[in-house]
Amino acid sequence: MRAKRVLTIAGSDSSGGAGIQADIKSFAALSVHGMSVITAITAQNSLGVHAVHEVPVDMVAAQLAAITADEGLRVDFAKTGMLYSTTMIESVARALKRSNITFVLDPVMKAGAGGALIEDAALQALTTHLLPLCSVITPNVPEAEILSGLRIRTKEEVKAAARAIHALGAPAVVVTGGHLADELAAGRATDVLYDGAFAEISAPLVKPDRIVHGGGCSFSAALAAELAKGKPLQVAAATAKGFVHDAIVNGELVSGLLVVNQARGQQTDADRYWTSENVRLAVGMLKATIGFENLIPEVGTNICMAIDCATSEQDIAAVDGRIIRTADGIRAGCVAFGASDHIARLILAMRAQNRTYRSAMNVKFAPEIVEACHKLGMAVSSFEREQEPEYVKTMDWGVTEASKAFVPEVIFDRGAVGKEPMIRIFGTTAVEVVEKVRRIVAALASVSIKAFSF
Repeated sequence: MRAKRVLTIAGSDSSGGAGIQADIKSFAALSVHGMSVITAITAQNSLGVHAVHEVPVDMVAAQLAAITADEGLRVDFAKTGMLYSTTMIESVARALKRSNITFVLDPVMKAGAGGALIEDAALQALTTHLLPLCSVITPNVPEAEILSGLRIRTKEEVKAAARAIHALGAPAVVVTGGHLADELAAGRATDVLYDGAFAEISAPLVKPDRIVHGGGCSFSAALAAELAKGKPLQVAAATAKGFVHDAIVNGELVSGLLVVNQARGQQTDADRYWTSENVRLAVGMLKATIGFENLIPEVGTNICMAIDCATSEQDIAAVDGRIIRTADGIRAGCVAFGASDHIARLILAMRAQNRTYRSAMNVKFAPEIVEACHKLGMAVSSFEREQEPEYVKTMDWGVTEASKAFVPEVIFDRGAVGKEPMIRIFGTTAVEVVEKVRRIVAALASVSIKAFSF
């Protein structure tokens, strides 16, 4: 089946955080084909809107006519964003009505960084000509106050405003959350949906002390994309809410402004696949390394690798059941996320010292192995388990202790009562770690094998 086609009719944000740019990125992230009609060009950055140039209305009408005239580009759903003037709103409303396109109305009034994106005189035209045509309107609280003429400070006042906007002709209203004092106190942002009945969609409030740039555009774009796929309004709104929440969580701070990252979900999924494949390749390399079996400790070995934005063991791929030495050779389980505890926590601790180190592996301790690491020019450090304070996590403390003078790529300890001595080798990828292990194995093989006792 072909991808659904979603049209955005909005302004261009030269900083790339909102407007047409945010819409297209959201469409791509949600696997719909995005099309655009540009209504205005803004000169803006993280400090605000510096200039606005409205695209001639005739040119906007020509863009709409070109898209709607092509049966091969049939629009499944649309959304509107920045419509600066009364003339522009009236022209777009006529085109949408004539082509019978269903759309989400995002009543863009002000940029997140500051600056008006609609003329005062155009607000009445938006309410009169565009609002009754949309399938759903998505104001934030300040926009809902302007549209309804009501003061909003509480959840009940949000509901009153939603009813008032619905009474103006909008079939459905979603007042996006995150602006109320009680939301800040509770740490949750709640969207209020009203289409004759109320529904609430809530998510944790992200960085309430930051102004978010591109959140409203991304939400309305995501809502349009999900409605284009045929999802019911409440389901589509919940999906859009989750999408924007993740985009904010993974946003980037620019001059105190939080710019959303709509592609982070896809980037993370791709990174998880690449990470697990890297570990699988590394395991294959270990199995093919003659002599590696002599480095496997009694407890077994594991090789792990974290995704770039790892925050827990569930974000780290490892060998399930570890790698062990048997009479039949090396045996390794499948690669899975969350399969390791010890080495995974080691990586998380090391990333606080050097974020480029995403992978680690444990091998048995022997003075000859440590000496080989030194001769190979590896940065080696250690910690003593006997000095470990009470009530600390061993790996967190051990990595910090071993990294006091420099960040090592090899950390060892000589064990303690009930604790096998161990060497841990770090690298940027699992394959890089295995390459280091291979160099160690080769260095050991160059020494008199008879004199080296494992």
